[in-house]
Amino acid sequence: MSTRKTTLLPGFGLTMGFTIFYLSLIVLLPIGALLWRVAELSWSDFWREALSERALAAYRLTFGASLCAALINAIFGALLAWVLTRYEFPGRRLVDALVDFPFALPTAVAGLTLASLFAENGWLGRYLAPLGIQGAYTPLGVVIALTFVGLPFMVRTLQPVLSAMERDVEEAAASLGAGRWRTFTRVIAPMLLPPMITGFALAFARAIGEYGSIVFISGNLPYRTEIAPYLIVTRLEEYNYLGAMAMAVVLLAISFGLLALVNTIERWAGRFQE
Repeated sequence: MSTRKTTLLPGFGLTMGFTIFYLSLIVLLPIGALLWRVAELSWSDFWREALSERALAAYRLTFGASLCAALINAIFGALLAWVLTRYEFPGRRLVDALVDFPFALPTAVAGLTLASLFAENGWLGRYLAPLGIQGAYTPLGVVIALTFVGLPFMVRTLQPVLSAMERDVEEAAASLGAGRWRTFTRVIAPMLLPPMITGFALAFARAIGEYGSIVFISGNLPYRTEIAPYLIVTRLEEYNYLGAMAMAVVLLAISFGLLALVNTIERWAGRFQE
């Protein structure tokens, strides 16, 4: 009697080999080349370039603004996904299509549009400025731009889960006397927590590497509104290639660490679905 295991899709060895080759070519090779070039620096030179006062200010703004934008998208993106999935209303298809607008719009165009809107004489800025809210050329402008580009990740991650969620479970909880809040916290929230963490991680990772939409609305003021990707480009324009690569390695290391932490939290949250 044969004990050989069969799969629906044959050729595992070939496809696995191609997968490893493609992943190495697209991801591992560039990262390896980056680390190889940075290895040319001594430790003292590396820390001087990577942890200069200007670089630290850029790191704080980049990761702080990315975290704020991802949290905003986690809350309002979840509400938007819930409304689009659970309710029928005029213009629903249009609103659903607009969610993907940040994907289709070039980031430089998005940044220029947001800067025009939130400048002191812009359509929105003229009303916000008297209230003391400066939307352009401030860290708030960076958060606005990152929220704009990261919104689709949260909405599109949650929509399939909400569509597949059985309403019979909610009705059963209600028939057993559970109120709306208890049904949400005990039935709905545990099922939504893992995809929400996934959407948060995607939006956060997208925000860390964003460049085009921030260039115009931030003003790129050193120590104030200058993000790390822009400082890397500035160092490249100054022919300080090793300094730019040193900052890139720091961004890479921190990003990997944060994503590993988010994935750990996601696995922990997945236990609530069991």
